[in-house]
Amino acid sequence: MPHHLSVRIDPNSGFCFGVIYAIQMAEDILDEQGYLYCLGDIVHNDEEVQRLEQRGLRIIDYDVFARLREEKVLIRAHGEPPSTYQTALENDLTLIDASCPVVLKLQNRIKTSYDKQEKIFIYGKHGHAEVRGLLGQTSGNAVVFENLDELLSHELPANITLYSQTTKSTDSFYRIKGELEHRGYAVNPNDTICRQVSNRDKDLRKFAAQYDQVVFVSGTKSSNGKVLYQVCKDTNPNTHFISKVEELCPTQFQPGQSVGICGATSTPMWLMEDVRDALLAM
Repeated sequence: MPHHLSVRIDPNSGFCFGVIYAIQMAEDILDEQGYLYCLGDIVHNDEEVQRLEQRGLRIIDYDVFARLREEKVLIRAHGEPPSTYQTALENDLTLIDASCPVVLKLQNRIKTSYDKQEKIFIYGKHGHAEVRGLLGQTSGNAVVFENLDELLSHELPANITLYSQTTKSTDSFYRIKGELEHRGYAVNPNDTICRQVSNRDKDLRKFAAQYDQVVFVSGTKSSNGKVLYQVCKDTNPNTHFISKVEELCPTQFQPGQSVGICGATSTPMWLMEDVRDALLAM
């Protein structure tokens, strides 16, 4: 008599509204014209990118973008620096702008700070798509740092204007602010972390604590996936990171165990459903 696993998907996991919006826009145009260029990965999830590529999405980089003429190009949720809009004007490109409103608001705030000649420091990942767009608002003059040690290795001004990539952990942001103040710097903090991301942090702790094992599904390139996986792992040490169904390891699960499935803001629901089906079939 087999004692099967009981499996549940976290109802709060899956695409954030910025990603839902971008993918919806892409699918509408793909239905209309059969193909669409997209500058960079539409979402940091290889499985979802592959699905859309099969429908006609063509992911391009900046070199190809610079050579395109008279085409439609999708700007993904992460947003773009001003130079991208400039190139589009010069090359007669129509931009389908799916930049997330949370990111756009942050870009505007950074630009305003920069115009006031404030010394801007951005807590974020070097080279990340969103961060490139943020840096562009300051003509590349803001300082990007990934952790406190890196920040402290800079020659710091007495007054620091602090910003954050929208998908960073709020706890870390406030820890950095506190440490700077402790060291005597005047900090003007701008908590620009997306609440859909930071609330997920709390929801995930509750979710992960309820199960014998947790399967966290995310693309390896997702910054937000790394943060949220760590949240799950800290709450429930029996958390496994996978980016596709094939990476499930059947021997990790005992008959009768409860398993929770969750993911990043860039993890499609269909992928978590595929993982659930594979677990139930074990």
